[in-house]
Amino acid sequence: MRLTTKGRYAVTAMLDLALHAERGPVSLADISERQGISLSYLEQLFARLRRFNLVKSVRGPGGGYQLMQNTAQISVAQVVDAVDESLDATRCDGKGDCHHGEVCLTHHLWEDLSRQIHVFLSGISLADLVGRLDIQAVSHRQDQRLQNKDRIEVNEIF
Repeated sequence: MRLTTKGRYAVTAMLDLALHAERGPVSLADISERQGISLSYLEQLFARLRRFNLVKSVRGPGGGYQLMQNTAQISVAQVVDAVDESLDATRCDGKGDCHHGEVCLTHHLWEDLSRQIHVFLSGISLADLVGRLDIQAVSHRQDQRLQNKDRIEVNEIF
C-alpha cells in the first residue's frame, strides 16, 4: 500500500484547518506556510475537497476555508477518498490481472489489507486527531514559528 503525497497533504491540510477552525476561515496561504505545502497544490486539493462538501470557501477580507461538517463527522478516509487517493495494496490496482492477466497468488490478501486500511482510516475522525496532545504540541510549535517569522519581518520593515 502506498499513500502518495496527494493523500498525505490533503489530510495534513484538513487537520491544520480543523486545528485553526475556531479563529474563523483559514487561508490556504497560512496552511501553506505552516505545513510547507505549495499554495498551488493546496488550491488543487481544496477544489476537490470542496466538491466533496468537506470544506467551503469564504470570500472577502478575512476569507479562507472552513469545514462543512463538525470535525467528528469527517474521517481521514473521506479526505483521502475526496482527493482520489487509492489505498490499494495490490500490484494490479485491484483489477485482478496481476499475474499474466490473471489473479496472482496473493491478490486477495492484498485486497483484504486495502479494505482493512480503509476501515482503519474510516474510524479516525479529524476530532480524534485534533484531540491528541502530540498533534496539539506540533501545531503550537508551528504557530509559534509563524508568529516569530512575522515579528522578524515586521521589525525588518521598521
